[in-house]
Amino acid sequence: MKLFNAFLKDESGAVTVDWVVLTAAIVGLGIAVLTSVGNGTTTLADTVSGELAGTAILTFGD
Repeated sequence: MKLFNAFLKDESGAVTVDWVVLTAAIVGLGIAVLTSVGNGTTTLADTVSGELAGTAILTFGD
């Protein structure tokens, strides 16, 4: 019982838990931003590709 009480009162791992939670939040935010930017970039690339596909290239001598 004494060992169990000592375990409950020990706070040496509390800082580690804080850092793990903070790191997980940063990683989650990064994934959300990359997903959002990735979808917008794909849409923009498709639009540019469609515009360029219908463009004629003029050369000298034609």
